[in-house]
Amino acid sequence: MIYPTRRAVILAAVGAPAAMLLGVMAPGFWLIGPGWIALMAGLLLADAALSARRGALALELAAPTNVGVGTTEPLPVAARFAKGPAPRSVELALEADPRLGARPGRLTAEVNERAARGAFELAPARRGEAVMQKLWVRWRGPLGLVWKQTAETIDAVVPVTPDVQGVKNEAVRLFARDAMFGVKVQIDTGDGAEFHALRDFQTGMDRRAVDWKQSARHSALLAKEFRTERNHHIVVALDTGRLMCEPLAGLPRIDRALNAALLLAYVSLRMGDRAGLHAFDAKPRLTTGAVAGVGAFPLLQRMAAKLDYSAEETNYTLGLTALSGSLERRSLVVVFTDFADATSAELMIENIARLLRRHLVLFVVLRDEELEALARAEPHEPEDVSRAVTAAALLHERDKVIARLRRMGVHVVDAPVERVGPALLNAYLDLKRRDLL
Repeated sequence: MIYPTRRAVILAAVGAPAAMLLGVMAPGFWLIGPGWIALMAGLLLADAALSARRGALALELAAPTNVGVGTTEPLPVAARFAKGPAPRSVELALEADPRLGARPGRLTAEVNERAARGAFELAPARRGEAVMQKLWVRWRGPLGLVWKQTAETIDAVVPVTPDVQGVKNEAVRLFARDAMFGVKVQIDTGDGAEFHALRDFQTGMDRRAVDWKQSARHSALLAKEFRTERNHHIVVALDTGRLMCEPLAGLPRIDRALNAALLLAYVSLRMGDRAGLHAFDAKPRLTTGAVAGVGAFPLLQRMAAKLDYSAEETNYTLGLTALSGSLERRSLVVVFTDFADATSAELMIENIARLLRRHLVLFVVLRDEELEALARAEPHEPEDVSRAVTAAALLHERDKVIARLRRMGVHVVDAPVERVGPALLNAYLDLKRRDLL
């Protein structure tokens, strides 16, 4: 595409009326008007012919595999002119999904050694799958009268995933503090249920670990040494329905849950267990299956980015029944959900009870501190009393449901939203130490 620049428009707009006015005042100079128009047309054609050709341009842009919501990441771009004349500078614009938060809107880069380099900044504020459509570039001719413009089609899907770098750091600190699981087998021994080796019985060891048959055979007191059992299946069941998409402390509940779920997945994969995601609202939306190895964690991140915000009511019967049918062995099922009325809570409890027949269930409660603050607030107006009574009633119903779950044998994590990740990790490690998985 070729079109005039602002300079060309101003010259044409100023010169044509001046030439017409001169022709009116001095009829002998009436040809100046058409001559000015012809001159401008000739200059435009000459500028277009002398400027860099579009066929000599090569655009380079490497779309990232994923970006974390709430983070910033540079997106380098380059424009190279293979042959012929090259402009002094180029302007670049990225056509992309608004959720990527690409900035600035237009980037100007100087051309050095026939190449212009710059970088956009991606600052996504909303999770999901974003698309980069095109990279636009334009440059002026040597006279500055025409723009030449072209576009490179990208059509790259960029998952915007929850940012887990901070919680990864928390996981590393937790590993270092507990010193329970590490890369060396020796650190894993002495706790757990999986037989590792026989060793001489030492003072202070558990007498129940003595292997009397082997001790008699070798004429020495030998004890069994155990190590932490691995290869457990950890499945996170995420309710993505309407209530989980409402904000809590500035972020949707589902984003809070995903951060904690991915942190748990990262730690469990590092410990040798298998991890997977299952998401549902009115129907099942995503099932990844149990994957193994830390190398599979980016896959879980990309799959989590596919979970969009939903306005549908949660169907616990369909969602949890589908999950139960997909599990081939006993697993730890971590449930993230929210409920607002007794009917939905009853359906949730009924379906969790079915899961408990075969699996271990860990229920995560995202504590609503705003609701607790309303219940505790000192009333000054009649409306304050109504709000406090309503908040207290909701909290009471929630406590009743949590108490019922605990009586059924469900393990419950009840923590503020900013601490739910570490609290979930502590619960997972506790279950692992107690050999309940």
